[in-house]
Parts: sequence; structure tokens; C-alpha cells
Amino acid sequence: MEVSREPCVHESIITMLGWLLVGLLILKLVLRILRGLRIYVLSGWWRGDLTRYGRWAVVTGATDGIGKAYAQELAKRGLDVVLISRTLEKLKKVAAEIEQEFGRKTRVIQADFTNGSHIYQTIKEELEGLEIGILVNNVGMNISRNPCRFMDIPDIDQMLDKAINCNIMSVLWMSRIILPQMLQRKKGLIINLSSEVGNRPYPMSLVYNATKVFVDFFSRGLHVEYKSKGITVQSVMPLLVSTDMTFKMKTNIFVKSPADFACEALNTVGYTNRTSGCLSHSLQSYALDFIPDSIFYSVLFSDAVGDQFKHVKEDYAKNKKAS
Repeated sequence: MEVSREPCVHESIITMLGWLLVGLLILKLVLRILRGLRIYVLSGWWRGDLTRYGRWAVVTGATDGIGKAYAQELAKRGLDVVLISRTLEKLKKVAAEIEQEFGRKTRVIQADFTNGSHIYQTIKEELEGLEIGILVNNVGMNISRNPCRFMDIPDIDQMLDKAINCNIMSVLWMSRIILPQMLQRKKGLIINLSSEVGNRPYPMSLVYNATKVFVDFFSRGLHVEYKSKGITVQSVMPLLVSTDMTFKMKTNIFVKSPADFACEALNTVGYTNRTSGCLSHSLQSYALDFIPDSIFYSVLFSDAVGDQFKHVKEDYAKNKKAS
């Protein structure tokens, strides 16, 4: 009596497909690791020459935090810098520091990005005649200092307009003003500061969260539209950086200083058009992708996280009062 071999054949095929799938997953992981090493490690050794884009860089929100760090790092790498922010006294101070430390020229433009579209005519006139190679759309604001539900936002009608003007319209209008001259020269770099919170919904901070989704999507689409014209558009999606927005958290392996973050993020230019900015944040973002929403939100709303937030905020208030 002949024994059927079909079950054995089927088992062999299933086994082979299983091993093929495992092999593909391993290959995908290896390629991702190699890509990460290229973007975040090799880029530190082989930095691109940012002056190739043009003589001037424009940075919005340039007097504090990440924006100030970008302005200083760009000057350090040989570019003259236009600083745009709300407070003239701070602008003059940062400009003087850059000129003294790095020997680069600066210009300052006072503008409050929460005020709406009428501010951009003045900015456009101030920028005329400059060879602008790099635009850093950094300016941004959180709609509330404390986590809260959408309808519990203080002064919600006013704050919605301010958040949209500052976080979204600034990116659109500054790109609108500077992109034409980049196209004329067939080269240019636009860096848009999004955030890791743009990767999934973050309840209790939804408006800020949603504006950063817009910045990321706009950046990725704009890059595709204009990369053939010589324009690079990079979306930068940091996690925690020690700034006033994060209550000046102590720096550690997870929390970067603005200066370190800006340096590492600029190293990635030419290597990727979408980045967490640094190796530490990239690894954290990769790990967060594996956490299901149900678990993630349970941790986010836990008492431990709430207590930690309260402790950080209290330390920030004490340090600010002492200074």
C-alpha cells in the first residue's frame, strides 16, 4: 500500500515559507540597523558642507531652546544667520553672541508668529536681497502648560488661533517666502521642526500633537514635490530636549541638551529627509512603535507619570525663581 506524500510536501512548503519570512524580518532589521548607523554615526564623521546651499540661514524662534541652538550651530558651520523671534532684546543678545563667538554676520527681525498672516510682508521685505540657503522653521508653542482635555484649554478660542498661526501658518508662509529664490538657484534646505508626538495621538495635548502631524506631512510631501529641483526638505521629530517647553528637564541618555541635539540633527542633513534628530531619540522612537496604544495610554495616564511631571514642573519653577 502506497503512503501519500502530499502532507510531507505541504509541511515542507510551510516550513520553507516560515524560514523565508524569518529571513526577511532579519534582513529588514539588519538594513534598519545599518541605515541608523549611517544616519546617526557615520554622519558625525562625514558632515556635509551646509554652506553649499547658500550664504544665509534663517531661523524662526531663534532666541531660546532648539531654535537658538540651530542658529549657533549654523553659524559655527560657516553661515550668516537671520534670527526671527518675538522679543527684540533677546534677538540682539543672541545676535551679539553669535557674532562674537563665531565671527558671522547676523540680522534680526522682530515678529510675533501668533499674530496672523499680516506679519509676513515685513519679513519678506527684510529678507530681500539675501542669498538664503537654509530655512529652519522652528518656532512653535504648546497650547497649555498643563495636560488637559480639548474643551478644558484655557482661553480656548484665542489659543486655537495662536497655535495654528504659530505652529502651522508660520511653516507655510516662511516656505512661501523663501522657496522661490531657492528654486531660482536650484538648491536649498528647509528644516521643519515637528515632534515625536506627531507619530500617534497624544490625548491631553491634542492641539499641539495635531499641529506637529501637519508639519511632518507637509515636510514629507514638499520634499517629494521639489527634490528634483535641488531642494531638500527635512522633517525633524525630536523626543525630549531640555527647553522651557519641557521645563528644562535634566539632560541624560534620553533627554538631550539643545546644543547637542542641533549638532547631531544637522549632521543628518543629506542622509535622510525624516529624522528623530539623534541616535538616542531614534532608538526611543523605534521602541515606542512596538508599544500597543492600550498599554501606551495606560502608562501615559498612570499616577507615576503624573507624579514625575509634577516633580519636573516644581523643580523648573524653583530654578526659575532662584535665577
